[in-house]
Amino acid sequence: MKNLKYIVFIFLFPVIISCKNSEESEEQVSKDSPGEIVVSQDQFSSSAMELGFLIEKDFPEVVQTTGEIDVPPENRVAISAFTGGYVKRIPLLVGDEVKKGQSLVTLENPEYIEIQQEYLEVAEQQNYLKADFERQQTLLKEKVTSEKKFLQAKSDYKKNLAMYNGLRRKLQMLNINPASVEEGRITSEITIYAPIKGSVTALDISRGMFVSPMDRIMEIIDKEHMHLELIAFENDIMKITKGQEIIFRIPEAKSESFNAEVYLVGTSIDRETRTVKVHGHLPDSLIDKFSVGMFVEADILTNQSTHFALPEEAVITQDEISYVLKLEEENEDGYIFKRQPVQVIGTSNGFIGIENQAGFTQDDRFLIKGGFRLIE
Repeated sequence: MKNLKYIVFIFLFPVIISCKNSEESEEQVSKDSPGEIVVSQDQFSSSAMELGFLIEKDFPEVVQTTGEIDVPPENRVAISAFTGGYVKRIPLLVGDEVKKGQSLVTLENPEYIEIQQEYLEVAEQQNYLKADFERQQTLLKEKVTSEKKFLQAKSDYKKNLAMYNGLRRKLQMLNINPASVEEGRITSEITIYAPIKGSVTALDISRGMFVSPMDRIMEIIDKEHMHLELIAFENDIMKITKGQEIIFRIPEAKSESFNAEVYLVGTSIDRETRTVKVHGHLPDSLIDKFSVGMFVEADILTNQSTHFALPEEAVITQDEISYVLKLEEENEDGYIFKRQPVQVIGTSNGFIGIENQAGFTQDDRFLIKGGFRLIE
C-alpha cells in the first residue's frame, strides 16, 4: 500500500507541472476573444517589441520580364578566312584579350602562291597593255593607225586592268601586300588580324586542321557596349517608355539586384510569341561583373501610386493570408492587439504597401516588430 502512494504521486506530478506552465504562459500571452491577443508589459519589453504608425509611400507598378545580357552586333565578330587553309600558328586561348589589328591565326595553303603568281603575270601584262593602249591612242590622233586597232588595244587594256584590280583587292583581303608580290616576294602563308578589340569567347580550331571560308575560326566580343536584351509581352508594352528604371537579377547572384535603364523599346511585335524586345542600358561600373549570354530576370518600374505602408516585419503571412496586429488598447497591465487580414500591394525599400480595406487611419498604431511569434 505504501508503494501504491508513491506511484500515484509520480503520475500526478507531471500533471501539476503542466498546469502550472500553462497558467504562466497565459499570464504572458492570452486571447480574450477571437482575433485579439493580449501582451503583458514584461513580454513587450523582453521581446523588444515596437509600435508604429501607417505612413504613405510611393509604390511603382512593375512589369516583369526576362532576357539576357548581350552586346550590339558590331561588338560581336565571328572570324573566318576568305580562302581556305591549314592552321599553322594560333597563339591565343579562350579568354585572352586582343587589340584591334593584333595577329590571331596564321594559315598556309599552296593556293595562296598561285594567286600571287597570277597577280604577278597580270601585273606584267598590265604594263605592256597600258603602253600599247597609249601608243595606239597617239597614233589615232595623228591618223596613222585605224580606229579598229585602237579599240582592240583599249579593250585588252581595260580587261586586264579589271583582272589586275580584282586580284590586287583579293590579295589585300588575304592581308598580302601587292607591292611585295610585284617585287617578287611570294609567300605561302596568310595572317588574319583582329578587326576589333575584345576578348576571345570561342575558339573552334586546332593546329594543323583545314578551315574553309564557311568555318568559324573564333569569336571575339567587345563588352564596351554591353546591355540588357529583355522580352516584354504585348499587353505590357504600352507601359514601358525610355528612361524607366530596371531592377534585374541573375541566377549566379540571386540575393543581389542591379540597376539599369530602358534605352530603347522595340516597335514591332513578334507574331508568334506576341512579345517585344526592350533594350536596357547598363552603367559602365557593371560591365566587368557580367558575361555575355547570362540569363536575367528583370522588373521594369513604370507608373507610381501612393498607398499606406508598414515595415515588412509588421506584415505576417500565414497560409497565404497576410495579417497585421492593430493596437486596440494599452493599459498598465499590457497591450491588446487585434489580428486583421490585409491585402498586400507590393514592397519598396523595406516597406509593404497595403490596401486600406479595414479603414485604418494614420492615428492607428500597429505592432511593427515581434509580431510573428504572437500570430504563430
